[in-house]
Order: sequence, then C-alpha cells, then structure tokens
Amino acid sequence: MSGTLNKVMLIGHLGDEVKMHYFEGGGCIGRFPIATNESYTNKQTGERVTNTDWHNVVVRNKAAEICEKYLSKGDKVYVEGRLKNRQWQGEDGNTRYSTEIHVQEFTFLSTKKESMSNQQSGGQQPQQNTVSNTASSAKAAPEVRSEEDDDLPF
Repeated sequence: MSGTLNKVMLIGHLGDEVKMHYFEGGGCIGRFPIATNESYTNKQTGERVTNTDWHNVVVRNKAAEICEKYLSKGDKVYVEGRLKNRQWQGEDGNTRYSTEIHVQEFTFLSTKKESMSNQQSGGQQPQQNTVSNTASSAKAAPEVRSEEDDDLPF
C-alpha cells in the first residue's frame, strides 16, 4: 500500500466555549479543547484511575458558526478530522508547537441545554445532529413524497 492516512476520531467533552476568529475575506475559524478520558483499575492498589487527555480542535467557516451557536463547555461531541502540526513564535521569542485536529465532520452527542430539558421532561434521548465540514460529503436531503405521489402499482 503506497497511500497514507491521516484520520482522527474523538468523542469527548468541550473544555471551554468555542473561540471564534473572523477574517477580512468573510471566512472564520473556531477553536475549542476536547477532553477524552481513559479509565482503568490499578492492579496493585485496586484503585480506579482516570487519565484525561486534551485535544485542540479547529473548525472552519459555516461549521465553526454552527459549533459556536450550539455548543458550550461540557457538551459531548464526536469529531472526525485530520491531525495538523503548527509552529509559531511566542511573545517571548521562543518557537512554540501545537498539534490540532482540523475537523471534517462532527456530531453533537449531548448538550447541557438538552440534558437540562431532558431531566425536566422525563429523560428522553437527545437528538443527534451530524454536520460535515467538506463540500464533497455534503449531500442533499432525500425527497419525502406522500403516498399520493407514489406511482408504484403496489
């Protein structure tokens, strides 16, 4: 196999609000951290141990605006994208490095607003909303036709 693959899939909780940056040409990017947890039992002590990893997430344009509108700190989200490494000069003159997940698709798994309303309304399951950040995977919704429009003989 001569090809390469750069794909990341995460399910985690937002660690902060979506921070937006707008550009002169009308584009924008949104950035937010996602926390993922790994839990295991320490065999020597029998104690339950949880390790948290933080991931820097970047979304662009319309997807960024959707994330800013609907997501807030603590919400659970699925993101799928590519790893990108970035370097820049810090204010102190030192070179800084960062690894980011550039999102191509995401799904809202739960929001605090939904969680609160579900607790008050009896605990119905939250609706999942999937959004694609690429034009190639954006598909039109299938047409819904009534039975009168159906020209099938059965």
